[in-house]
Amino acid sequence: MMNIRLPKEHKEQLIERVQQYFYEERSEELGRLAAEQMLDFFISQAGPFIYNQAVADSRQLVTERFAAMEDDLYTLEKPIR
Repeated sequence: MMNIRLPKEHKEQLIERVQQYFYEERSEELGRLAAEQMLDFFISQAGPFIYNQAVADSRQLVTERFAAMEDDLYTLEKPIR
């Protein structure tokens, strides 16, 4: 399993967002520990899928950029007589 580590300040922001979500959407107050455990669970379960999709998106972008660069390089060629 993949171990995703977030900077402390990012994790704190996400914990607050989990607590805010539960309060606004479910009218439930979620303690910090419960919110952190829920965040850790979702990161461990969804994180690898999200990470792999980001890698696939990056791969596609790089492939498109290299194809464009290859086209640009062909246009720079000088005709030989």
